[in-house]
Amino acid sequence: MSRDRFMRIHSPEFTAMSERVLQVTQLTSRLNILPFDDEAGKAELFEQILGRPLPPRVTIYPPFYTDHGLRLDLAERVFINQGCTFLDYAGIRIGERTMIGPKVTFITNGHPVDPEERRLWLTGAPIDVAENVWIGAGATILPGVSIGRDAVIAAGSVVADDVPAATLVTGTKASVRRQW
Repeated sequence: MSRDRFMRIHSPEFTAMSERVLQVTQLTSRLNILPFDDEAGKAELFEQILGRPLPPRVTIYPPFYTDHGLRLDLAERVFINQGCTFLDYAGIRIGERTMIGPKVTFITNGHPVDPEERRLWLTGAPIDVAENVWIGAGATILPGVSIGRDAVIAAGSVVADDVPAATLVTGTKASVRRQW
């Protein structure tokens, strides 16, 4: 699914996505019950979930959730705390040295607002997070958002609009509070 694209529900593309979601849900269920120190087991499951090995020095504390996995692009030295969710079908890129607090949610898919279209279509747009970003606990990043280098997303923020580089955003409708 490309930027701001619609996918018809019950199409071949939707069916393939649904099958992948079931497969990845099984894999993340297994991942999330492994002993914390089973590094080999976690590495094997992450490779199946992401379709490639984790990049060097990436740290992910379970539980970890994703619905697709193959479109989650993690750079080196990314830190992901417990209970994060990545709904990545439309694509999520996380830049180097980004820190993600517990229970952060990234959502790349949605539905049209119109009730007649809501059950017929899935919408989506990628999320892009630049280098050295800090995303606080419980933040939600919505479809199509880009977050600039060195930005800080305060805990609990809902980010619906792009965040410029070197900017702190806060609030339930994330808004700029200061820039540097």
